[in-house]
Amino acid sequence: MASKAEKIVAGLGGIDNIEEVEGCITRLRTEVKDPSLIDEAALKAAGAHGVVKMGTAIQVVIGTDADPIAADIEDMM
Repeated sequence: MASKAEKIVAGLGGIDNIEEVEGCITRLRTEVKDPSLIDEAALKAAGAHGVVKMGTAIQVVIGTDADPIAADIEDMM
């Protein structure tokens, strides 16, 4: 079974689509190459409470485990 971080990576369009990721209290702040690859339904299924898109900047609201998930995603990159 995929980890929460792996499910979020998939919802963000895969590891190759992620240019940068940072945990910020309750959100993952990410920069992606192609925002059209973002699958909001998959992110919400992975536990996201919301997704905020601003061009290539994507914020995934996931709660207090944002920092450990960001670290897991950075390890995959």
